[in-house]
Amino acid sequence: MGGYLADVLVIEDDQVLSAQLGDLLRLQGYAVRSSLLGESGLAMALANAPDLVLLDVMLPDINGLSVLRRLREQQQTPVIMLTACGAEEERIRGLRHGADDYLSKPFNLTELQLRIDAILRRTRSMEHRVPSPSTLQVDSLVLERCGLHARAGSYDLALTPLQFRLLWQFLLQRGEVLSKPYLYRVVLEREYSGYDRSLDMHVSRIRRRLSETGVAADRLQTLHGRGYCFQ
Repeated sequence: MGGYLADVLVIEDDQVLSAQLGDLLRLQGYAVRSSLLGESGLAMALANAPDLVLLDVMLPDINGLSVLRRLREQQQTPVIMLTACGAEEERIRGLRHGADDYLSKPFNLTELQLRIDAILRRTRSMEHRVPSPSTLQVDSLVLERCGLHARAGSYDLALTPLQFRLLWQFLLQRGEVLSKPYLYRVVLEREYSGYDRSLDMHVSRIRRRLSETGVAADRLQTLHGRGYCFQ
């Protein structure tokens, strides 16, 4: 990365906001690439994978959710979606398509910076730490910290880094009920809010991928009022 903390790709058609984000991130030591269009931004990401993507939903050429869906076909690069205020359905769709986080406009630049730092810290710690164990296996389900690979038999689960970390935590504490506040602190690295549905969306995505690859979806149980448990 040539001495930079990370390479961030900003796909945002608002030129003023794009410039503000670029200035902020460069001051923090990040290398920044920018695109005002979805197609060109996607091409930039596929040609040279960034460490993180900031992706606006409302782009002039193609919808940001389409960019996300096509990106996820080839990369698991962390993505933070930038959505219009009150666009709850867009946020849900973004999380379902593999976004790691989202922020509603107008947002506080300090909060954005903290979200970016948290996601990159999680990704880096999973990639570069040499923890024990380095692999978890439950029946046909295998998770490998190196490369953040998750598979069920010969099928790749294609999880985002955050979803991998969630599933790792479930397997690591198999049989235990993990509360939402606990998972927010340990995995999402922020405090739990009853209005925040991002954890539910990520768990739903993991459960769907497990089912699609032959693992019984009810292995990952929702215990209403208590949390989640992997059996």
